[in-house]
Amino acid sequence: MAKGTRPASSLPQLKPRRKESRSLKRKREEEELQTLEKTAQEFDASNISQFSELPISRATTTGLDKSHFKILTDIQRKAIPLALKGRDILGAAKTGSGKTLAFLVPVLEILYRRKWTQEDGLGALIISPTRELAIQIFEVLRKVGQRHSFSAGLVIGGKNLQDERERLGRMNILVCTPGRMKQHLEQNPDLDTYSLQVLVLDEADRILDMGFKDAIDAIVQGIPKNRQTLLFSATQTKNVNDLARLSLKDPEYVSVHESASSATPGKLQQHYIITPLPEKLDILWSFIRANVKSKILVFLSSTKQVRFVYETFRQMQPGIPLLHLHGKQKQTARLDITANFSGSKNSCLFATDVVARGLDFPAVDWVIQVDCPEDVDTYIHRVGRTARYERDGRAVLFLCPTEEKGMLEKLKVKKVPIEKINVRQNKKQSIQKQLQGICFKEPEIKYLGQKAFTSYARSVYIQKDKDIFDLEKLPLQDFATSLGLPGAPRVKFMKGEDAKQRKNAPRALLKDDDSSDGRGSDGEEEDQATKKEEKKKKEVRTKYDRMFERQNQNIFTPHFTEMVRHGDGSGDEGKDEDFLAVKGHGYGSDAEDVDGEKTSARYIQVHGKEPLLVDSKRREKLATTKKAMLKYKGKGTKLIFDDEGEAHAIYELEDEEAFVKAGDAEAQRGKFLAEETKRVSAADEEDKTVAKEKRRAKKERQKARALEDIEDDGSDFDGGVPLVPYQDYGEDSAPELVEEGRPAKKQKKWFEDDSEEERKKEKESKRKRKTKVVQMDEAPETLEDLEALAAGLLA
Repeated sequence: MAKGTRPASSLPQLKPRRKESRSLKRKREEEELQTLEKTAQEFDASNISQFSELPISRATTTGLDKSHFKILTDIQRKAIPLALKGRDILGAAKTGSGKTLAFLVPVLEILYRRKWTQEDGLGALIISPTRELAIQIFEVLRKVGQRHSFSAGLVIGGKNLQDERERLGRMNILVCTPGRMKQHLEQNPDLDTYSLQVLVLDEADRILDMGFKDAIDAIVQGIPKNRQTLLFSATQTKNVNDLARLSLKDPEYVSVHESASSATPGKLQQHYIITPLPEKLDILWSFIRANVKSKILVFLSSTKQVRFVYETFRQMQPGIPLLHLHGKQKQTARLDITANFSGSKNSCLFATDVVARGLDFPAVDWVIQVDCPEDVDTYIHRVGRTARYERDGRAVLFLCPTEEKGMLEKLKVKKVPIEKINVRQNKKQSIQKQLQGICFKEPEIKYLGQKAFTSYARSVYIQKDKDIFDLEKLPLQDFATSLGLPGAPRVKFMKGEDAKQRKNAPRALLKDDDSSDGRGSDGEEEDQATKKEEKKKKEVRTKYDRMFERQNQNIFTPHFTEMVRHGDGSGDEGKDEDFLAVKGHGYGSDAEDVDGEKTSARYIQVHGKEPLLVDSKRREKLATTKKAMLKYKGKGTKLIFDDEGEAHAIYELEDEEAFVKAGDAEAQRGKFLAEETKRVSAADEEDKTVAKEKRRAKKERQKARALEDIEDDGSDFDGGVPLVPYQDYGEDSAPELVEEGRPAKKQKKWFEDDSEEERKKEKESKRKRKTKVVQMDEAPETLEDLEALAAGLLA
């Protein structure tokens, strides 16, 4: 036995003790899960105020404590206990009331109680309408669930699709946007949703809107129906059709502001200003200049307006950092701008409604709505970016005189308290001349201003509520002047009813209307128009006038046309007579006519067509181009051959009598399409089922293998190197260190021949002959034995 080693009998017996501790730990976990489940089903949430009082696991409680979440809000106190019992929930609460934790805590607890692992696949799906809100939810999930062993992923647009595809198969919780999730469900075979436990829709009323209808329908169709569904929003939907699409099972409606006096936060001060449309930018500039030490969020109705206001105000330097955020920006830029505005103490962010929902910007002082929101729900979400979590906040709404009556009535119905304020005229500054100077110097800014004008007009035109939004009553010409533009850009949809009637009227009626005396409202204007037309006819039109007014500027010049002419030449033109001449069409000066007689006219004989007469330069040019001749010849007929070698057209028409007997053409068409759709759908479902079964079997095998490795761990060491008893091998009894399955003899390379192999053998034998081997009866023990050994080696 080697020195310093202990006999095997004296080594500690770790295996039985480790098995015993592992079984005890597993037993304790089972008891804890059963206790949690029982407590959650019997829990009474009437008198709780802190997260520590909820029947949740220690991992979730630790994550909440480390993230400084201790006091329950109203929506959390009502929704979390019901969700822990497995009920479907429709949650509605004011903005900034903590709805995110109201669904994240149940998601973590449900997966924890069901012992969800990576091999089980996707367990929870959280859908958000915007990328910024999805990122915010994912960050909160990371903080709260830091003590859990679940894998979570973020799936939003603007990221690398291939990177997301490789990781999705290993995720337990996914936070996503509808469009991106639909794309993965259709294109990613590794994403399996057959065992999904929880579906969460944040800002559910917006997601269930028409903008995401196709995406949500595709997602709901691809996930199991026996799941738990949680819907949360500040303005919750109760539409039966929307709820039926989600297959909800007896949902609990949890609302914390139905009985409240206001649908907005209590500490939010709300005001509105009656502002004519041309004065909006002047008042906005004056407001920003007066609040340079505040944090301001400005909402505009379109992306082009955001860009124009940001670029012009940035050049005028109001004395406060300016930012802009809209949906057309790249994802990295949107993340940077969101982070900069969140971390700043005083700045101004111009944005569209992409940031109106769910985003938590810390300490926003003012929310300014320059353009009227499309409805009261949008207004509530916009002003909800301030006065969050019982903090103070202020909001101002700019209303045109035509929008005041309708908007105030709808705000009153929704229990939104708002007061009117006036602008101090001595504080108001006009920036119209500055905008005109910027647009004059920089054409790009002028182009942005034109696009901002048309996009605003379109945003008003497409609104459904015409009691508030009436484009014809707005002073658009003055609005264009206020943007610094020389005139109002032409908008296609602003033609009016008179233009539509004239467009659809018969030409004869229009001619009669034009000739009638009652067409114009003023006879003098008609006389002036007639005089202008007569004067225009009397003007002398020169060659240069006609040249600059013509539209087809790319036609050939006369000298180039002479170069490609193919008429009868004389003199030295006979030498180059064949330049760009038409060949292979069988025509010339002596070509035969259709009747077989000689004629001086030229024809082109085309197979299956009447001869083409070449009697003009246009026909000559047609004959020189192969593409034009192909058009003249017409399209060929593609044929297919059957087994007997007979040619058939690709689509052969059915016998007319048999077709008529079969019934109506539309009925036959519908029947054919229905059969083909059914056949394709069945094949698609069969393919999907086979692929899912394969993935499911693979995951089950992986899970069983992982459990076997845990339970059948019979090794005698705990992470260290195993101790092997020392054994002295003799020279003849040394073990053969040849790996199993590997040839002991080295294979010959492709470039080696027999002569090279023989040379190698000779070198090896010479090396062995030179090596001296000294044999001894026993191992050297004394100094004399070692000296004798050294002398033998040196001899």
